[in-house]
Amino acid sequence: MKTIQVFDPALCCSSGVCGVDVDQALVDFSADVDWAKAQGAQIERFNLAQQPMEFAKRVAVTEALQRDGNAALPLFLVEGKVMMSSRYPTRDELHQWLGLAAQTAVPVAPVTVQASTSSCRGSGSKPMCC
Repeated sequence: MKTIQVFDPALCCSSGVCGVDVDQALVDFSADVDWAKAQGAQIERFNLAQQPMEFAKRVAVTEALQRDGNAALPLFLVEGKVMMSSRYPTRDELHQWLGLAAQTAVPVAPVTVQASTSSCRGSGSKPMCC
């Protein structure tokens, strides 16, 4: 399986999913990373605030930062080559990069909740959750 290296902008914590103003793109990407790792993907994430030397070690990353500044981040290397910069990929894009089979959506039946007019007691003496 291919290796993806993620070069995140300076974030307050390793995931960037913290604080009161959470970026939904980071939440989605963090979930996608967990999913991809469960599929066997190797994904390494580097945070500019916490691991600046990892950025400096890679010519492609330093060139992008010199050319575009922080606007180049996040930046993604797949097998050492720049695949994307300036935004987080979708799960479908991760599929393509990793060479995984296309994901098929499984329909989920809607959940219907019925209001009860009876007390919160089940049959017998055991209470029933309302």
